[in-house]
Amino acid sequence: MSLETISTISPITNQPILTRPGVSQEELVSLPKAAQEAFRSFSRSTTLAQRQEIVARALAILEQKKDVLGREVTEQMGRPIAYTGGEVLTAIKRGEYLNRTSSTVLGDEGIIEGTPEPGFKRYIKKEPVGVVLIIFAWNYPYLILVNSLIPALLAGNAVILKPSPQTPTIVEHIASIFLEAGLPKNVIQYFHCGSLVNLESIVRSPLVNHICFTGSVAGGLAIQKAAADRIVDIGLELGGNDPAYVRADVDPAWAAAEIVDGAIFNSGQSCCAIERVYAHKDIHDALVDEIKKVLNTYTVGDPFDEKTQIGPVISKRALENIQSHIADARDKGADITTPSNPSCDNLPTDGNFIKPALITGATHGMKVMVDETFGPVIPVMEVKSDDEAIRLMNDSEFGLTASIWTKDVETASKLMEEVEAGTVFLNRADFPSPDLAWTGFKNSGRGVTLSRFGFDQFYKVKSFHIKDYPK
Repeated sequence: MSLETISTISPITNQPILTRPGVSQEELVSLPKAAQEAFRSFSRSTTLAQRQEIVARALAILEQKKDVLGREVTEQMGRPIAYTGGEVLTAIKRGEYLNRTSSTVLGDEGIIEGTPEPGFKRYIKKEPVGVVLIIFAWNYPYLILVNSLIPALLAGNAVILKPSPQTPTIVEHIASIFLEAGLPKNVIQYFHCGSLVNLESIVRSPLVNHICFTGSVAGGLAIQKAAADRIVDIGLELGGNDPAYVRADVDPAWAAAEIVDGAIFNSGQSCCAIERVYAHKDIHDALVDEIKKVLNTYTVGDPFDEKTQIGPVISKRALENIQSHIADARDKGADITTPSNPSCDNLPTDGNFIKPALITGATHGMKVMVDETFGPVIPVMEVKSDDEAIRLMNDSEFGLTASIWTKDVETASKLMEEVEAGTVFLNRADFPSPDLAWTGFKNSGRGVTLSRFGFDQFYKVKSFHIKDYPK
């Protein structure tokens, strides 16, 4: 019996809005057992084509429910209602891409023929790993989940889902939708958990064959440590402190609009949000002026208002962390040059609302430039050259994404080669593309989701070496 009750606290009001019973010790034992049984049946009794049909039906059902599901995301994590239905639609498009791509990666039932030789048959077969534990975050719950869930199922695995306590209903909807789409019972299971001890218990289970974790660096290290006494693969999608370099040749008004969107969309709560800006000295002042103009136009407030662009951050703790980063920058000599904004004059005091902040005179001696702030903050640092910009962009423990903004594509292409990040954007940011590998360098993680390489973690290869019997 569970001794834990998990409450979801609204970031809009800081009041409890949902409770769920936490997983019991008995369930932590029974879930992997049931998943192993479901896996053996599912992997043997279905073809790739049949699994693709199930995924397609589930995505169609998901689309029918997008407005209801989007509203729940707004309620539980505070993103404005104008955008949450869009997350569901984007997750569907991403799932459709992965479904199509699976034919290339797993087609012909995953068999790769060896070199022909008379009297011999040799081939490699891609086989599912077994039971996959997927632990995922709250900030883009449908998008993050799709990254691992769809390829795991298409490869023939069973999955156990552990959502963030902030967005608990996601797994309940997904399990129901896939069951309706024809997925056999127990191929998708889930549990709710707020206790690290309980989470570590299932991570240690020998019946869990692969683990996918999306969240903080500290959380990823805790999962890695819990699994350290056994051989199990772990995919880690962790944090970022993603830099943008604005060269002198761009239109500052255009660059400002793009930078602000990349930095504060979803209240800056994106692992691939722009968290630090390096502006060439010849454009620095003009860029800062244009950023102020853009920030002045944003509407901050009630996320259920269709006109709102920026809602609250996820928790009081997150709000305090953001405020501490701003204060640290100010105390160390930066200027907080945030412009006035009419929508921020009377923000609700009971929720976790914060006015998007612009910081100039930033340096790497400030937390906002080296730590993950995860909030609507834009620190800008002036640089004198491309070399200085690249050096500073790489001066980080993180390496998830980075962006360069310039008219000179040829020069930028060379600079992109020098940037230490899993994804380097040119003239855009904050956009994981499903046909590209989503991966992090350094402390931003290990492993890959999305693209054809996003399937690799969900199958193992088995070699068959067959010699004709001598006659």
